[in-house]
Amino acid sequence: MKRAVKITSNVLYVLVFVTLLTMTIMVISSRASGGEPELFGYQFKTVLSGSMEPTFKTGSIILVEKIDNPKSLSKNDVITFKQDERNMVTHRIVEVIKQPEHVLYRTKGDNNEEADLNPVLAENVVAKYSGITIPFIGYFLKYASSQMGTAILLILPGLLLLGYATITIRSVIKEIESRTKAVQSIEPSEKTI
Repeated sequence: MKRAVKITSNVLYVLVFVTLLTMTIMVISSRASGGEPELFGYQFKTVLSGSMEPTFKTGSIILVEKIDNPKSLSKNDVITFKQDERNMVTHRIVEVIKQPEHVLYRTKGDNNEEADLNPVLAENVVAKYSGITIPFIGYFLKYASSQMGTAILLILPGLLLLGYATITIRSVIKEIESRTKAVQSIEPSEKTI
């Protein structure tokens, strides 16, 4: 029973530590680059509105991958594009408009009744949805990107390591003490002749 509890606690510790470490790396990389968090070539986008529900729930994170040829997209692809200088939008392509000089995409949020007013130039497409959604983590990542969240993500793994080291050291000391007492009780007394 003790062994099962110890294995379970070690596995949980590793999972929590790896998750915090991954989130810390993502936040630091996004701070350093000044952009969205990125890991293994995928960008993490937080879903801030319900325009793509039920495909993406508000507060989820979606993984998007950069595309080499934005003119190669087709109908029903979900894309992230620059709406203007500051805003990015992720919507589904409902129509591909090919012109002699440009390729345009008419987009629509799955939850919206009408298509977006302005077609999207292929040059404004930043990424394509990879098919991976992580529900509710977007709230955490948005908080982690704040100054307070970044500070917590940098401090918390260190505190967890210190706590784990303290518990491990205490259990080793207790084990050494119990072995020492056991050896002392076995040794014959020097007073007996």
